[in-house]
Amino acid sequence: MTTIRPATPNDIPAITEIYNEAVVYTRNTFDTVPKTVADREEWYHQHMPAYPILVAEDAGQVVGFASVSKWSDRPAYGRTVIASEYIRQDYRGQGIGKALLVALLEAAYAAGYHTVMGNVYAGNEVSRRMVESIGFRTVGLLQEVGYKFDEWLDVYLVQHMRSEIRD
Repeated sequence: MTTIRPATPNDIPAITEIYNEAVVYTRNTFDTVPKTVADREEWYHQHMPAYPILVAEDAGQVVGFASVSKWSDRPAYGRTVIASEYIRQDYRGQGIGKALLVALLEAAYAAGYHTVMGNVYAGNEVSRRMVESIGFRTVGLLQEVGYKFDEWLDVYLVQHMRSEIRD
């Protein structure tokens, strides 16, 4: 059974491994260089506790994580964040991503945020349908904003507001 809980420093190696799998093999992140555990430790400490990070755990192993990050440095955007989520390849398609993202929305709103934004690679229709199923709305298409694996990539900009929580 998969459980979702706040991340701890002990989860950083697993978070790093899951993220690097996405960096190397997918278009779900536009990072192109894998991160070190030290990089992810710095990322973790910059986030917690102001910006929630959650993990999905199955049989004692972290199999996914989700986080919110600052949307912009400009003060008027202070209650808007951007969500990211990554699931270990062998655990995708089991509903873990949806459960993790619902829990992340709840954590973000409990922390006082009003709007959660997201970027979905335009070729990832599974993720786009999933985020829409929990109330995210597509608010734009950013054309050719990323270049990875020798191709230009489009990104859907999606938005969820506190009043739109669905499960």
